[in-house]
This record gives sequence, structure tokens and C-alpha cells, in this order.
Amino acid sequence: MKFRSTSSSPSSSNTISTEPKRFSLRVALWLLDSPSLGHNPNVKHFAGRLLKQPARQGVVLAQRRLGQLMCRDCGSSRERRIGQDLLRQAARAGDQVARRELGLLED
Repeated sequence: MKFRSTSSSPSSSNTISTEPKRFSLRVALWLLDSPSLGHNPNVKHFAGRLLKQPARQGVVLAQRRLGQLMCRDCGSSRERRIGQDLLRQAARAGDQVARRELGLLED
């Protein structure tokens, strides 16, 4: 039988995998909410890249913010459709802001 050389508890490995997700989410939100940085298209692009992985992993806040960003600031219809899908996912998860945003887009 083979034994692992280091035994780690399940909770410690779980916190390691969630830390980068939380960090990138916090940085992206800080960038987007910053009055001096949030209007720069390059900053929005970078924040969108930071939000992409947490949104794929099902973080509702990341889905909503990336969906809003894609619907408002992207020029192509493909990216707007992806943004609407992200907003729908967040709304299905119970996010009221995403639900309201979808209502504004569909009117």
C-alpha cells in the first residue's frame, strides 16, 4: 500500500482552493467599484478576466457582476448574450439585483 507523505485535513485543502477564487473576486469588485479606476476600459477588461473563473464555478456575485459588465460594456451581440445567460444563472440562484437587471434588459 502507498501512503501519502503528508496528511492534510479536508478543510485545509478546501480553504486553499477557495482562496484564489475569493481573492480574484475581491480584487475585481474593488477595481470595478473604484471611482477612479472603474471607468477605464482596460480595467474593466482585466476585472472581467478576474471574474470569469469564479463565475464558472457558480459564485453568484461573480456571475451577476460579469453579466452586468458584459451586457453594458461589450460591443458584440455574442458577449451580450453570454452576459444575459450569466444574469439568468444568478437570478435563478436567488439574486434580486440580477433579476431586476434582466427585467431592465428585456423591456
